[in-house]
Amino acid sequence: MSAAARALPEVTAPRARLHALATAVRAWAVAQPHRYPLIEGTPVPGYTSPPDTLDSARAVLGPFLPRFAAAAPAAAVRPLVGQMTAWAAEDPAVAAWARSGVPVGAEGTALAGAVLAWAHLHGAVGLEVSGQFSGMGHEGATLLAAQIDMLADAFALGAATGRD
Repeated sequence: MSAAARALPEVTAPRARLHALATAVRAWAVAQPHRYPLIEGTPVPGYTSPPDTLDSARAVLGPFLPRFAAAAPAAAVRPLVGQMTAWAAEDPAVAAWARSGVPVGAEGTALAGAVLAWAHLHGAVGLEVSGQFSGMGHEGATLLAAQIDMLADAFALGAATGRD
């Protein structure tokens, strides 16, 4: 993901960058449907991921953090922002990682946005790649674009057109 993020055209608008990142993730997943499910792994009760797994997760989520750094979260996402702010305050490693991409004080908002982006991506892309949308009358790219626009709206990222 980090290589894909670096290869994207440079855009300054957070909403447009968010769309570009989501599109890059989806393009890779659609091209690699046999590999995409490996990202999530198989959940095992009581399993704790090794530290290098955390590094990989941070590499995937990292490019999303700056997109939300100057966001203005709507009421619906403020509880998550509060929880992410508390998480960063309690875990110095998380705070340091978040601050590598956002200004001090924006960690909670950036973390909430990145986690929500991840949830939207895995939901839409995972269902598409596993064939769950077959015969439903829509394209995966259209659904993902709508979800990313709703997420961008929840954080007041630019115009509602999704292409600023």
